[in-house]
Amino acid sequence: MATATKTSVTKEERFKKIAARRTQFILDALRKLGNCSNKGSYTYSNDDVSKIFNTIDSELKRIRALFSEKTKSNKFSL
Repeated sequence: MATATKTSVTKEERFKKIAARRTQFILDALRKLGNCSNKGSYTYSNDDVSKIFNTIDSELKRIRALFSEKTKSNKFSL
């Protein structure tokens, strides 16, 4: 009789699977946003476009900072 082996998924494998799926979702959403650039179907101002991309840029910078190494420490040392 064969024994079933339990395979454990590593944190790295779980990260890659979830991050890939979420990244693809973001890329798809950005492509859909690009569809709004069609002047034949939509009217928008340069200010509207600036607001959109400033917001996206700000959020991207915030998320990138979450991934950067934490070099600051609250501990005192000499």
